Amino acid sequence: MVKALNMAIKLKTRAELDKMRSAGRVVHKVLTSLTEMARPGVTLRELDEAGYRIYSSMGARGLFKNYPTYKPGEGFPANLCLSLNDTVVHGIADGTVLREGDIIGIDCGVELDGWCGDSAVTLMIGRVTPEVRKLCEVTRHMLELAIQNIRPGVRWSRIARLMQSYAEQNGFSVVQDFVGHGIGRKMHEEPQVPNFVSAALLRNDFELKEGMVMAIEPMCNLGSHAVELLDDGWTVKTVDRRPAAHYEHTVAVTAQGALVLTDGN
Repeated sequence: MVKALNMAIKLKTRAELDKMRSAGRVVHKVLTSLTEMARPGVTLRELDEAGYRIYSSMGARGLFKNYPTYKPGEGFPANLCLSLNDTVVHGIADGTVLREGDIIGIDCGVELDGWCGDSAVTLMIGRVTPEVRKLCEVTRHMLELAIQNIRPGVRWSRIARLMQSYAEQNGFSVVQDFVGHGIGRKMHEEPQVPNFVSAALLRNDFELKEGMVMAIEPMCNLGSHAVELLDDGWTVKTVDRRPAAHYEHTVAVTAQGALVLTDGN
C-alpha cells in the first residue's frame, strides 16, 4: 500500500553518486556470480552463503540480515532475499533444491563506505514454460521502460502508468502491496516509488529532480495481483500460488537522464 510521503527527498552530489556506484558494483558482482551458480541441484542456502562470501570479501556489509521486522526481536534471518516461484519477495534461504523449470528472484542489498546499493533479478532455471518466460521478460522490460523515461521534470506517475500499462497489456498483474523506494545512506529513504498508478500516488506524486536516487523494482504475477504474508513474518507469496517475477536497479536522475548504479559499470 502506498502511504503518504513526507517528501524529505535527499538529493545526491556527483561525488556521492560515485560512492553509491561502488556499492552497486558489489551488488552486481553478487548477482552475476549467483546467476552462474544457480543450476538444478543447488540449494537456496548455498546461494545465500555464496552471496555473503562475495560481498564480505569486497568489504561490504549486507543490508538484509537482521533487518527489523514487525515481530520484536526478530530480524530477517538470511543474507539475501531468495524468492522461489510463487514467492514474490522476501523469501528466506533454506535447504530447498533448485529444480528444472523453477524461477528464483535474487535480491541483494549492501552498504559500502556508508552508501547503499540494491538490485534484484529473476533467474530461469533450465527450461521454463513459455508463459513463465514471458512473465520474466515483461517484468524486466518494465524496469527498462522506467529507466528509458527518467529525466528531470518528469512526474513519477507518468512512468508508473507506462510500467503498469505495459504489464497489463501483456496479460500480467502488477503487485500493489510493495513498491520501490529512495536509497542513499539508508536502504529505505523517501520517496516511495510505485510501479502502478493509484489515488494515493496521484495525491503524493513527485517530480524527478537531478540528484534523486531510487531503487526501482517492478513485481508482476502470472495470475492475480493479490499477495499474502506467511506466518514467518517475511515471505510474501501470491494468493493463487502462481509464479511471480521481480527485477530491481538502483537508479540516479541526472541532467542527461537515468544513471544505473547497479549495472556493474
